[in-house]
Amino acid sequence: MRAKFRVETVTNHAGGGNSVNLTPVLSGSEENKSFWQATPSGKLDMYINNPNAAEFFKAGVEYYIDFTPATSQ
Repeated sequence: MRAKFRVETVTNHAGGGNSVNLTPVLSGSEENKSFWQATPSGKLDMYINNPNAAEFFKAGVEYYIDFTPATSQ
């Protein structure tokens, strides 16, 4: 399953690490409208300790999130 979220905020913490807050897309394109119909609300908050990974996320940018079941070993 695929979802589309927009980064609302990226917060750099003085002690290290970053918080990233994402919400589902709501408008702006026909694609966003179709994603909004499937996921009209939600929230994803991440705390990222890896500086390289944290730099990937930019406020205002939209990202696809793919959900794949994890199989247990």
